[in-house]
Amino acid sequence: MSLTPPEVGDELVDRLRTALGEKALVELTTMVAVENMRSRTNSALGLTSQGFRDQCEVPRPAAQGTADSSH
Repeated sequence: MSLTPPEVGDELVDRLRTALGEKALVELTTMVAVENMRSRTNSALGLTSQGFRDQCEVPRPAAQGTADSSH
């Protein structure tokens, strides 16, 4: 749905409808469309990244029953 032109096959829609139900499929489609619009608007206006990281490096919790003295 994010490609230009959009390419969403019937098989994918059928699988999503089965897994999510009709209402959730419509909600998912709407949210993808909103995010696409926001992304294209930002690009057209020359808005760039606000310094957020590409990935969130959340430390793994210590294993249960062991003490982690490094924190």
